[in-house]
Amino acid sequence: MANSDHTTRRTFLSLTGGAAALVIVRPVDATPAMLSAAIRNVVGEADVHTGKVKLDIPPLVENGNTVPMTVSVTSPMTADEYVKSIHVFNEKNPQPNIGNFHLGPRAGRAQVSTRIRLADSQKVTAIARLSDDTFWSATADVVVTLAACTEEAI
Repeated sequence: MANSDHTTRRTFLSLTGGAAALVIVRPVDATPAMLSAAIRNVVGEADVHTGKVKLDIPPLVENGNTVPMTVSVTSPMTADEYVKSIHVFNEKNPQPNIGNFHLGPRAGRAQVSTRIRLADSQKVTAIARLSDDTFWSATADVVVTLAACTEEAI
């Protein structure tokens, strides 16, 4: 009888183990409200002005896994006038705030370069906080032909 129970258990385990399903992991879709909240989290209630920031990012990328980006800000970078921080946001990734860079007058120049992942074609926004606590921004549209940030798991 114990042999019969063992066989039944083994049969059950082999049947349930063979019935594993494909699980697709998809992050929550970002919304304009999420982007707005992420920006407000950095700037508070301050106005964000257009200008002083240059966002150099390719307008068309084949692969969203590694998109080169450079943000530079017009600033003398002196003890009295410098860039405190640069923040990068996107509208469609699960995490809308994709980079925070803290600078100071000793940085020499207000420029950061990195590679980012983009989930889909979208707008990318860079915002710089200057030493006078004003915020300046630039936005670029990027078309992605092969999206990143979505993965399938088995």
